[in-house]
Amino acid sequence: MRKFLIFISCYFLSISFSSAGNRTDKNILIPAAAHTRIKFGAERILKALNKVGYQTRIIQQVKAGGSRPGIVVGIFSDAIIAGKLPAAVKNTIATAKKEAYTIFTDKNGTIYIAGHDASGTLYGCIELADRIHDTRKLPTALSLTDQPEMVLRGTCIGLQKPDYLPGHDVYEYPYTPETFPWLYDKALWIKYLDMMVENRYNSLYLWNGHPFSSLLRLKAYPYALEVDNATLKKNEEIFSFLTHEADKRGIWVIQMFYNIIIPKPFADKHGLKTQDRNRPIIPLIADYTKKSITAFVEKYPNVGLMVALGEAMEGVGQDDIDWFTKTIIPGVKDGLKAAGIKEEPPIVLRAHDTDAPSVMKAALPLYKNLYTENKFNGEALTTYTPRGAWAELNRKLAAIGTVNISNVHILANLEPFRYGSADFIQKSVQAMNKIYGAKGLHLYPQASYWDWPYAADDVKGRLLEVDRDWIWYKEWGRYSWNSQRDRTQEINYWGEALADKYGASLMGGKAILNAYEESGEISPKLLRRYGITDGNRQTLTLGMLMTQLINPYRYGVFTLMYESEAPEGEMIIDYAEKEFKKLGHIGETPVQIAKEVVVHGQKALAAIQNAAPTVTKDTAEFNRLKNDMYCYDAMANFYAEKVKAALWILRYKYSNDVADLVQALPFLEKSVAHYANLVKYTEKTYLYANSMQTKQRKIPMRGVDKTFIHWREMLPVFTRELNHFKYSIDSLKSVKQGETAKIIKYKAAAVQILNHKATYVIAKEAVVFSDTTVKIKALADELQGLKGIQLSKASQIKDGTEIKFSTAQSVKLLVGFFNQKSPQYLAAPQLETDASANNYGQSEIKISNALVAAGFPPVNVHAYAFPAGTHTLNLGKGACLVLGFIDDKQELRIFNAGLDGHGKDIDWLFE
Repeated sequence: MRKFLIFISCYFLSISFSSAGNRTDKNILIPAAAHTRIKFGAERILKALNKVGYQTRIIQQVKAGGSRPGIVVGIFSDAIIAGKLPAAVKNTIATAKKEAYTIFTDKNGTIYIAGHDASGTLYGCIELADRIHDTRKLPTALSLTDQPEMVLRGTCIGLQKPDYLPGHDVYEYPYTPETFPWLYDKALWIKYLDMMVENRYNSLYLWNGHPFSSLLRLKAYPYALEVDNATLKKNEEIFSFLTHEADKRGIWVIQMFYNIIIPKPFADKHGLKTQDRNRPIIPLIADYTKKSITAFVEKYPNVGLMVALGEAMEGVGQDDIDWFTKTIIPGVKDGLKAAGIKEEPPIVLRAHDTDAPSVMKAALPLYKNLYTENKFNGEALTTYTPRGAWAELNRKLAAIGTVNISNVHILANLEPFRYGSADFIQKSVQAMNKIYGAKGLHLYPQASYWDWPYAADDVKGRLLEVDRDWIWYKEWGRYSWNSQRDRTQEINYWGEALADKYGASLMGGKAILNAYEESGEISPKLLRRYGITDGNRQTLTLGMLMTQLINPYRYGVFTLMYESEAPEGEMIIDYAEKEFKKLGHIGETPVQIAKEVVVHGQKALAAIQNAAPTVTKDTAEFNRLKNDMYCYDAMANFYAEKVKAALWILRYKYSNDVADLVQALPFLEKSVAHYANLVKYTEKTYLYANSMQTKQRKIPMRGVDKTFIHWREMLPVFTRELNHFKYSIDSLKSVKQGETAKIIKYKAAAVQILNHKATYVIAKEAVVFSDTTVKIKALADELQGLKGIQLSKASQIKDGTEIKFSTAQSVKLLVGFFNQKSPQYLAAPQLETDASANNYGQSEIKISNALVAAGFPPVNVHAYAFPAGTHTLNLGKGACLVLGFIDDKQELRIFNAGLDGHGKDIDWLFE
């Protein structure tokens, strides 16, 4: 029977190819002066027809006439097409939006592709080519009109690295063949651009801290160039090639840069830092930046710019507005004038860490082709039901009247495992439209942004991320074009696509989709209910320490994630307190999520196992996908068991009953066992979990010098945590009544303060500011007796805080931040908005609720580390307490002093 079926299949296949070989010519007619995008689109149709047996050629004519062509391609107003379309069809496409197209078959069988513009015509050509590919013949009787929902649909590539270059800081990566060999690979660029156009993307964002010093030499500042002459020539050539090939495919290249970063040669010559967040605008830097932008626009007129005002300069203030309106926009205008160009290239204002509505209000009278961009779920993917302050900001940006672009950024909670939930992604794009009012998509790679173009998989020769994560790009592209597609039809669509990729049955393809969608709920739910941050300082797939679950505020928990990027619900610490006090719960709870992610993992495994017997091709990739499902399942169980343990441990905080800790122990043991399975699944399949391997990485461990980047490195940490917990339980059972831990006070270090004379001894009733009578009411004993610097509160708020000092030994400077958000208080270091927030090791709270001053909120203490030498520390604007210097070698035990009235922490159970 099997041999008979093979014979029948071959027979009909031979008939199909025989018929294809006899197909009549189908010439493609395009305008004589056709736009490069129309020519490119016609070539895609030609290739599709030739592949299925048609003899086809492209003919260019000024107007219609001559022999009857098979396909006519052009803009609706072109002479070769204008008189051929029915009035109703022509009116529809003429009044449509940009990039719209219509495909119409007349009574003679001629197919007309008419675009509203050249890009619309291109997309019409791709649509026809796709149909030819799917059906293996030229369709008949077509009548359809289509246009995109999103105005800008873009992907991004970071010219960044997993670690810092020698002598450089974050984001500082000159374009060189040694640093970015793939940048000069034209075949890779063609491959990527083809992926983009096939998925209807129309913008490509290139991310870099300061690209100008790699792409041009300034007459006024020739020494600012960061590459040699040969490399400059290569950069100019590849950038011209890239923009030309992108334009063919209807793609805007948009160069992103941070403010204010300056090139190292320029900084060294003028005795400046390459970046200093708290530095005021300096005329020299402003002039250099303006001239750089002018030269860039003049040299690359078809390239847009994306401006990040915040992060590398102090965000939210008049400086942002001035920099944008007095430096950047004038620089662009001068470049257009020098090049004799009237059409304004797009400028995208990144809303990150700046007051974008105020900046746009000042900028729009000066420049019209402006866009805003804001993160969808921070630097993660957590929910398709965003709410709260973040949703309100996005709606405010959309209401400005320009296009607001939603940025799916970094995906720190997804990497490195594969992600392809069509359902989650479709609902996310719907949320961008309906909740945010966004009309643009800016999409990051699903994983390995910092290590692009390679995926993290441990495969000989490395996998290209664009190949591995093909479904990621395809899903976001499909739904940014049209997010209102019927769900039932989409299940069939993706089922067929996956069946085709893996040579599976349709049932098998749908099972693979089901595995993607069940696993696709796990990471978003885990982060939004248990995580510390939506930023890339946390690598979710590596797990979390117990102290991070039971005392998140110690680690600078980013509360906006819970308030805006998650459904209404409760954190672990809130749930535990309510349980003990027998209060009712609200919304999504930690216990609920623990149950749900385990079920998602089980269903994902069952689905992928059901699909496996039907897979007949690309089996190596399918097996990697299958292994990812085992990884998701192990991770879900690790978190679920650890959260169960955390809730018993937090109960002990209120009950002081050691029996509660005993109840937690088996859950914690199971958690470690599940993590051991995760190590087994990743040991030989992944090179790393997180692609950013610098000091910015904080959760679960500080990832300095590429440490704690793999699960095998974390298993000993979780094992020690378990063992310490067992020891703590035994100690509590045997501890004598009334015993207390010995307090070790910090010892003041001998430091010469160069720009302040007023000091005071840290103690109760000490006056903390030079211009107020505010006194210390309570403080942690460890701080008692340190030598603080007494500063003017008013001056701190107006001008910021600058400390100049000289030291003969390595020291730590203790700075107290009021733990309440207010314009009058200096904001604590926060890596979500400031990439330099851990340059001195200052991002982590050392003592929570360590001091209380009369009339002020409690103070959290952070530590800034300095080697021997003379230093200047610039802090931003806002009141803070400079509590003095201690020896760098003195141990800083991290704890909560409990002076906020909520009691001390129980982290000591694990440390």
